[in-house]
Amino acid sequence: MMEHKIPFNKPHLTGKEAHYLYQAVYSGHISGNGLYTQKCQKYFEDRWGFKKTLLTTSCTDALEMCALLLNIKPEDELIIPSYTFVSSALAFVRQGANIIFADSNDKNPNLDAHAIEEKITPKTKAIVVVHYAGIACDMDEIMRIARKHKLFVVEDAAQGIDSYYKGKPLGTIGDLSTFSFHETKNLQCGEGGLLGINNEQFIERAEILWEKGTNRAQFFKGQVDKYNWVDIGSSFLPSDVIAAFLYAQLEHIDDIQDKRKAIWNKYHEGLKPLEAKGNITLPFLPDFATNNAHMFYLITKNPAERTALISYLKDHNIMSVFHYLSLHASPFYKEKYKGAELDNANYYTNCLVRLPLFYELGLTDVDRIIDLLINFYKD
Repeated sequence: MMEHKIPFNKPHLTGKEAHYLYQAVYSGHISGNGLYTQKCQKYFEDRWGFKKTLLTTSCTDALEMCALLLNIKPEDELIIPSYTFVSSALAFVRQGANIIFADSNDKNPNLDAHAIEEKITPKTKAIVVVHYAGIACDMDEIMRIARKHKLFVVEDAAQGIDSYYKGKPLGTIGDLSTFSFHETKNLQCGEGGLLGINNEQFIERAEILWEKGTNRAQFFKGQVDKYNWVDIGSSFLPSDVIAAFLYAQLEHIDDIQDKRKAIWNKYHEGLKPLEAKGNITLPFLPDFATNNAHMFYLITKNPAERTALISYLKDHNIMSVFHYLSLHASPFYKEKYKGAELDNANYYTNCLVRLPLFYELGLTDVDRIIDLLINFYKD
């Protein structure tokens, strides 16, 4: 008898989403910056200590706001990891910037902080760090380099909600940060994002960019008697309906996180014997970082083994996937890239496998996946 199919991801519903959607719709304010937008933003600011947050329609939009806030111009350079989602670079490329791709470190896919300084030139404007799998980069070293060279730091914390670096919430360390609430994330509203602002010099302008280049926010605060077009910007803010959905998720964040961490820990414990035998490499968690259980991945010894493993799991109704393809080697950028080969980024591109991890995944299902992996690697 064939066992039931386990998808790679299944969006979780807490039970309050439809109720809050109903309230938002019948409140008479379903465009952006309504009651639920403000409730979500206050939650982020109160719980994690951001100086200011703004909900956006996606993490990509939040990154595009970062590019505008930093006044990125053609020929400016930004140091960005190659092993990341395209949005981490695209937001700045759209402003004409040159991307200086950096390699991952040899222990996990995060940016190698000690390889940054050699890439800095007089044209460098900012460092963009990506906290892969919700595991913190070495932020002390990155901030030291940024301060020394007077650079801005953007934390792409798309996967980093409720994760910490030496007790500091991810996204609250750099000048600006971004989060994703795509349906694959710990907290989700289908599509959605957040801009976190920690450098106060960006707060007023961020509100203007967010409101299509107008000083509408100042108008509603009573700071001006009418609002006008005063800057560039776009319609970055989501409908309050989206915010209502997200707020239902925020209310249950601790329950969501506890369940995801239980799944992650079961995977990790059950697969230790395979790592001990040298069959696979499990996620590396530095002592300065916490784990928010955004994903569980393992690393195979070579690309052929990864292909065979994904196929084997699929044959047994388990959906697993690989992840990013190094951006420096992408069809869009490879002709522009003139740097050295980025061996670690290529290694993760070729050998990393993501296993199913979602709220409704049962621990017996995790046992089944572990058993299949052990069987795959039997001598």
